[in-house]
Amino acid sequence: MKDFLFPQPTDSKSFSLLLLCLRLFFGLMLMLHGLEKVYNYTELCFVFPDPTHIGSEISLLFVIFVEILCSIFFIIGALYRIMMIPMVIVMLVAFFHIHEGSIVEGELAFVYLMMFILMYISGPGQYSVDAKIHEYLHAKDYDAYEY
Repeated sequence: MKDFLFPQPTDSKSFSLLLLCLRLFFGLMLMLHGLEKVYNYTELCFVFPDPTHIGSEISLLFVIFVEILCSIFFIIGALYRIMMIPMVIVMLVAFFHIHEGSIVEGELAFVYLMMFILMYISGPGQYSVDAKIHEYLHAKDYDAYEY
């Protein structure tokens, strides 16, 4: 009962495992959307929404970059918060501009947006490349002060 009322702090292994599972699930799901866009590239490049007025093809390439490359970094937890910024921007544009803020039409974009914001706040957890880099840098600093 006390574990239910007073859960482990955020640096716990179980919470980090949950973050890893969420990164895997949402990262792979977003990557599938990107791969679908790559597969249908020739049809999409002329009709893809262009909310920034830089051209449909450039907008499509940016979204493909975000949905594939940023998803890979998101999944492995490398440059985590930096790579999540474009992911949040794409979902903001998709929900508010493309779907005009409609939960009915933009439900998936809204779910991704909320999940990415929450994941941005929580960080990647212990099971990530960023955590390993953090450990390495702190171990190196510790070694430098030993005499």
